Amino acid sequence: MSRPSKPHLLLLLLPSLIMFPPPSHQTQYPRLIDRIVRDSAFQSYRTKHHKKTAILYKLLLPPSLSGVAAETVRYRAGSLKRYGAAIREFRVPPGVFVHPYVERLIVVRQNLGNLSSIYSGHGNISGFQLVSPVLGLLFYNATSLHSSSSKNLSELKVLVARKSITINFSRVVGDLRRLRPLCAVFKLDGNVSLSNQTASNICVSREQGHFALVVESSKSTDGVEKEVKVSKWKVVVVSVAAGVFGAVLLGLIVVAVASARRKRYQKEEMERRAYEEEALQISMVGHVRTPAAAVVRTVPTLENN
Repeated sequence: MSRPSKPHLLLLLLPSLIMFPPPSHQTQYPRLIDRIVRDSAFQSYRTKHHKKTAILYKLLLPPSLSGVAAETVRYRAGSLKRYGAAIREFRVPPGVFVHPYVERLIVVRQNLGNLSSIYSGHGNISGFQLVSPVLGLLFYNATSLHSSSSKNLSELKVLVARKSITINFSRVVGDLRRLRPLCAVFKLDGNVSLSNQTASNICVSREQGHFALVVESSKSTDGVEKEVKVSKWKVVVVSVAAGVFGAVLLGLIVVAVASARRKRYQKEEMERRAYEEEALQISMVGHVRTPAAAVVRTVPTLENN
């Protein structure tokens, strides 16, 4: 039986390596994932005959990368430089070009999902905690589709002339304004840079790589506890307000019903008394009882003649 090659052996061991990474190799496994995703992207163009440019294709990744979502798209270098591109959370502005120059290039977008934790091993972000998935954007030479040399499969260098690449995390995270996260850029050389957001959940970068939102570990815990306490306090206040409002409304209904009944009783009483006071007297005319009005004499007046 032939022995498996080193890349395939690493692919088989990847789940256990991610769960229990040796401290001295924590920053190497993200690059291994990049290579696996890259190979899947190139393989998809070779076998599925994706011919159209600027069309985003979903990648089928091996089971060891379950939870990771990746897509690929191909561009002409001139069109990308002239018009820019929108790739899910990423906005590549016009004026971006690659080095060395190639006519066509392949862009791979990643969302590491539950495997984002492997980036927590970077020493540069010790004391910080990820609060978003790690998103990746990498550029490759499309002419390497027909080459088996690993040298030609390395990432191209991205040069930003004017505006920076923007990453909008709003689709993958909720409202994080209470935590005030920082933007973390995990560069391909292993370094990490932290910067403030330009807007809510939006980061910028002048190079390719992997990106995430991070907060200080203490702030993350305090923020979550504070949010839970505020939520409980809101529930209590809303419950009390609802109870008071219900009691007041019920009281108003009872008062209105009682008032309506009292007015109706008073009206009936007044009508009964008026009827009794104005009732005609009963007189006998022969053998017949008949009502008769009371006799009222006219007051005599003297004529002064």
